Amino acid sequence: MRNFTIKDIPPESFFSRPVYLDNLFILTAPEVQFSRELIKTLREWEFTDVYSDGEAQENYAGDEVIVQEAEGAAEKSILSDGGQVQEAERFYMNFLKYVDSLFTTVATKKEIHFNQVAERVKEICDFAKDQRRYLLRIIRNDNSGGTDNYLAAHALKSTIIAIIIGSYIKLPTHRLIELGVAALLHEIGMIMLPPQVYLAKRPLNPAERKAILTHPVLSFNILKNFDFPLVVSLAALEHHERENGGGYPQKLTGDKISLYAKIIAVACSYEALTSSRPHKDAKDGYSGMIDLLKNEGKQYDDTIVKALVFSLSIYPIGLYVLLSNGKKGQVVDVNPENPRYPLVQVFGELTPDGKNKILETSQDGVYIARPLQREEVNAG
Repeated sequence: MRNFTIKDIPPESFFSRPVYLDNLFILTAPEVQFSRELIKTLREWEFTDVYSDGEAQENYAGDEVIVQEAEGAAEKSILSDGGQVQEAERFYMNFLKYVDSLFTTVATKKEIHFNQVAERVKEICDFAKDQRRYLLRIIRNDNSGGTDNYLAAHALKSTIIAIIIGSYIKLPTHRLIELGVAALLHEIGMIMLPPQVYLAKRPLNPAERKAILTHPVLSFNILKNFDFPLVVSLAALEHHERENGGGYPQKLTGDKISLYAKIIAVACSYEALTSSRPHKDAKDGYSGMIDLLKNEGKQYDDTIVKALVFSLSIYPIGLYVLLSNGKKGQVVDVNPENPRYPLVQVFGELTPDGKNKILETSQDGVYIARPLQREEVNAG
């Protein structure tokens, strides 16, 4: 395959053959435009090149350029997986715009309605049910946290993780929706604070730190004033409470903290650890998971931490990894029997029938040696 420099690709063009990231992961099929939004996202991810056997064209040339009859089965299997990744990306980016708009509406028009938000959150619940592993790949590689809409990105990613945790512990649909609404709006109080406080790239002074500590109460008041269910409002109020009583604003202990707040605490903390912020760099997913597993001071509910680990694995979905046989890959799904040994898609390898090679790592076979930094993926 040839490499194409992203900045030289005409926006809204169609490639005559599939376009891949990292020589393997499909970005676009021939019938899908190489959009401005995709270009922007790739630049934010700090990718500079993509790969394809085709050419960029102004118009879609038709299905016949995708594959010759003899190689149809192999190509379709790759397109199927890649199409689901791209569908997850479109879903995520469109929902991120919605969250950004929702926060703006609350800040400017002082308006928000539970039923409207619940309807949108149900879309996440439905999408995550069948597309969980693809959605987790997208949020793992989204770097919106470094931009002005980091609150929206944090809220959405925390919501997706919280809903996945809630699904693991078998919450019924109506409770998953309540949980999702609470997670989506748990930081809504932040918009009442000056942006220079929560976007600060420097240590906060005592007055600013005190202001930040008020945001759960501000979130609670906003939701209560707009007649959100009490369980939702309380989850926003309590998401910074900790099992050991060391949280805020009420210093509640474990038995007094609501279930939704316990889930959001874990989802929010994991997302914060593994995403860039104006004042800090992100940890990789493995390091973030290990931090939570240590549960220093018993801050988090053990059952919820376990649900996170079994839902994402210790090497979380989306993480680039180096395998013990020297090959590189990406974690694509969990092993429900053992979160230490997830399923990994091996770069540059296909099965005899042309599908992407998925390896089930194990203690006695090939295992994950370590996580890879993004710059290591294309090296060597």
